[in-house]
Amino acid sequence: MIETTVTLSDGRALRASETGAGADLVVLLHGWTCRRGHWDAFLEGPGRDYHCLAPDLPGHGDSATTDGVFSVAGLAADVADLVASRRPARVVLVGHSMGGAVAMEAAARLPDVAAVVLVDTFVIPYGDLAEADASAIERGFREDFESALDRLVDTNAASGMRRGAKDELANGMKETNPARMLPLWSDLLRWDPEPAFQALRAPLLAINGDLIPDASRRRCAGRVDEQRLPGAGHFPQLEMPEVFNRALEDILRRVQ
Repeated sequence: MIETTVTLSDGRALRASETGAGADLVVLLHGWTCRRGHWDAFLEGPGRDYHCLAPDLPGHGDSATTDGVFSVAGLAADVADLVASRRPARVVLVGHSMGGAVAMEAAARLPDVAAVVLVDTFVIPYGDLAEADASAIERGFREDFESALDRLVDTNAASGMRRGAKDELANGMKETNPARMLPLWSDLLRWDPEPAFQALRAPLLAINGDLIPDASRRRCAGRVDEQRLPGAGHFPQLEMPEVFNRALEDILRRVQ
């Protein structure tokens, strides 16, 4: 695995991790306030023979100072730009949580998308979240950003995840700038997936833990081929990396 810089068409730079080679490209997109390092266990796995690229999206990780439009659509435009700069024969977009929403929107902008893989993306019932509920969730983060991130991790990470690992996850998320993350969070909570569902022509697959609500399963029924990982919370790539890696590798083999 190497660290690299991807330059977008407008000159903005994103830091990324890259491994493998080939005409096809697998792009791994992290979640809100997260970072590319959350994919390290997959990128560093034995026998990894896929060309993989995991960027830090604008405002996150080592791209924390990178400007951008901090909305789902804004990040999706950046991802589509990133993919176009690499000119792959085909691309698979893998997105965790918010990264899945970004992946769906980016896929609608790109040709030759082989598949979109959602990793616990619909843990928020996008399209079915009432405005009062979205406002209440948003209010907690505006009042105390760091405490709300602690609660997010405590509530959504698997019970079997070590306390130290949970603390490390939450502390890393707190390194983001609330001035950028709060507008993005507000937009994400109100994201409507229907236009992306309608525009997508690529297969949609999901690797989910135990937290996906019934409303999300109803919305995704017949549209998303779901694989469930029993015992996983919202961060399966960190909670049970070996199990998660096998699930994602199986999907990539089927797509190829």
